[in-house]
Amino acid sequence: MSRKQYLIIVLLLGALSTISPFSIDMYLPGFPAMAKDLNTTITQIQLSLTAYLIGIAAGQLLYGPLLDRFGRKPPLYAGLLVYIVSSAGCAFSTSIESLMAMRFLQALGGCVGMVAAQTLVRDLFPTNKMPHAFSSITLVIAVSPMVAPTVGGYLTAAWGWPSVFWTLATLTLLIVAGIYWLLPEGKKADASLSLKPRAVLKNFYGVTKEPQFIIYTLAGGIAMSAPFAYIAASADVFMNVYGWSEREYGWIFAIIASGIIGTAQLNHLLLKRYTSQQLVNYTFFYQTIVGTLLIAGTWAGWYDKWVLVAMVFLFLAGQGLTGPNSSALALAPFSRHAGSAASLLGSFRMTIGGLVSAWVSAWHDGTALPMAVTMVTCVLTGLLMLGSGKVAIRYRARKKEVEEKPQVLM
Repeated sequence: MSRKQYLIIVLLLGALSTISPFSIDMYLPGFPAMAKDLNTTITQIQLSLTAYLIGIAAGQLLYGPLLDRFGRKPPLYAGLLVYIVSSAGCAFSTSIESLMAMRFLQALGGCVGMVAAQTLVRDLFPTNKMPHAFSSITLVIAVSPMVAPTVGGYLTAAWGWPSVFWTLATLTLLIVAGIYWLLPEGKKADASLSLKPRAVLKNFYGVTKEPQFIIYTLAGGIAMSAPFAYIAASADVFMNVYGWSEREYGWIFAIIASGIIGTAQLNHLLLKRYTSQQLVNYTFFYQTIVGTLLIAGTWAGWYDKWVLVAMVFLFLAGQGLTGPNSSALALAPFSRHAGSAASLLGSFRMTIGGLVSAWVSAWHDGTALPMAVTMVTCVLTGLLMLGSGKVAIRYRARKKEVEEKPQVLM
C-alpha cells in the first residue's frame, strides 16, 4: 500500500468515524434557538441527545452481522442514506417529538460509519499495522470536538439551527462519494452467514468466546468511558465552579482534546519499540498515578483552575494510547466475523459511556470531585479487568495442560 493510498483510506475511515461525534457536538450551540422554535425547554431538547445515544448503541449491533453477510459497502450505503434522509427530517422538525424520532433514526443510520470503519481496518491492514491505522483515525476523530461546536455556533447564528442538519447531510453525501470512488471494497459478502436471529446470536456468542476480545473490550471499553465523564461534567465544573466563560471553556475543551491527539500520534513512534499489550499496561499504570494525584488534590482543594486543567490534560492524554491499542487487540483475532466483533465493541463502549455520563451528571455536588473520581474509577476498573482477564487465561491454560498431561500408571 502506497503512502498516498494509506492517507486516503485513513481520511475516509476517519471521516466515517466522525459522523456520529459531529452529529452530537455540532448542534449543541443551537439548543436555546431550538427550544424557542419548538416551543419547549432546553431540558427537553437534551432528550434528543439521549435518543441519539440510544440509537448509536442499538444500531451498532444491527450493522455487524449485515457487514459480514453482505460485504462492507452495501450496508454502509444503506445506513448513510438513512442518515442523510433523517438529517433532513431533523431540519424540518416542528416539535420535540418529531426531532427525537428523527435523531433516533439519524443515529441508527450514522452509526454504521463507526462499525464499518473498525471492520475495514481489520480488512485492509495486517495485524501489526492495525494500531498505527487506529492511531491515525483517532487523530481525525479527536479533531471533531475542537471543530464541531464552533462550526455549529456559526451556522446557527448565520442561518438558524436547521442549517446544522443540512450541513451534516451534505458532508455525509460527500463522504459517500469518497467511499464509492476511493475506498477499497474490503471483505466480500459471505452468503453462508445467516441473518436469522438464532444464527446472529450464535455469531455474537462465538465472538465473546474469544478471550482476547473479552479482555480488551471490557478493559479498554470501560477505561475509554473516562472522557464521557469529562464531557458530561466539564461544562458545569469549569464554568459554574471555576468561573470560566463560554469562550474560555471552548478553548479548554480544545486544549484537552489536543492532548489525546498528541498521544495518538506518539503511538506510531512507541509501537516501534513496544507492543500494543505493553502500551495498554503502561498507560493504565500512568493514568492510575496521575488519577490518584487528581483525586487527592481536588478533594484537598490544592488546585486552582489552571492546575486542574493541567491535571485533566495529563490524565486524558492517556486515552490516545488506550483507544487505538485496545481496539486493535480486541479485533485482531477475527476475520470472518470482524463486523460482529466491531459492532459488539462499539455498542459496549457507547453503552458504558452513556451510563457513566448519567452517573456523573446525577452525582452533582458543586465541586470537581465527581468528575475526577468517575474518570479515575473508569481507568482503575479497566486495569482490574485487564489483570483479572490475564489471570483467568493463565489459569485455564494450566488447567488444560494438566488435563492433557498423560497419566502415569502405578
